[in-house]
Amino acid sequence: MPLEIVTVPCLADNYAFLVHSSTTGETALIDAPEAGPILDELSRHDWHLSEIWLTHHHWDHVDACGEIQDATGAKVVGAAADAHRLPPLNTRLRAGQNYRFANEDVVVLDVPGHTVGHIAFHLPQSKAVFTGDSLMALGCGRLMEGSPEQMWGSLSRLAALPTETTVYSGHEYTKTNARFALTIEPDNPDLQSRARQTEAARAAGNPTVPSLLKLELATNPFLRAKLPSVKSALGMEDSSDVDVFAEIRRRKDSF
Repeated sequence: MPLEIVTVPCLADNYAFLVHSSTTGETALIDAPEAGPILDELSRHDWHLSEIWLTHHHWDHVDACGEIQDATGAKVVGAAADAHRLPPLNTRLRAGQNYRFANEDVVVLDVPGHTVGHIAFHLPQSKAVFTGDSLMALGCGRLMEGSPEQMWGSLSRLAALPTETTVYSGHEYTKTNARFALTIEPDNPDLQSRARQTEAARAAGNPTVPSLLKLELATNPFLRAKLPSVKSALGMEDSSDVDVFAEIRRRKDSF
């Protein structure tokens, strides 16, 4: 049976995700922003939480970890390289390591940029990737610790996944991201359509996360920095992909 994935809105604009196997009964939580909504969702489904997977150390992704662990007994999984600033880890994962959950492989991806120890969790069989604050819907995370080179490498790594992969990212920023993206590619018809759909979804109170990777490739300016049309729009025809990405990130930071 395929894994069931539930999106859990938390705080003002965070998302956590529950991944459940009806075959094994195991449930994993990706990131722990707020205990109440997550515990309520577990109770509603009558699921027992087995594991908590952490993408990075920022407070709005880890602060509820202890409370949820106390309530459920779940073990905590995160990056070995960031163990010194994550909640206490039961399992320390290295980038590139394969991890097993509910009879599926979970590939641990190194995605620095937003933070230097950021990881993502790719489930190839379920065609899902949990990206935290690296690749986001129509955007990417601010470079809080890493360099443009690191983030561009991370985004390129994620962009190389199968296009039918569903991207589960950590925040509801899509409406603002769409407005910014239109300043980079105002004539992109796929982006225009997505912007309209995003406005309608948010007006109805519906989430815009997750999204398909193929949609991100068609509309997300941070993934499209290598395209000649984008370079031309920015007057950077002869610039490297990294330099174009850095310029787009700089513009978004002041948008």
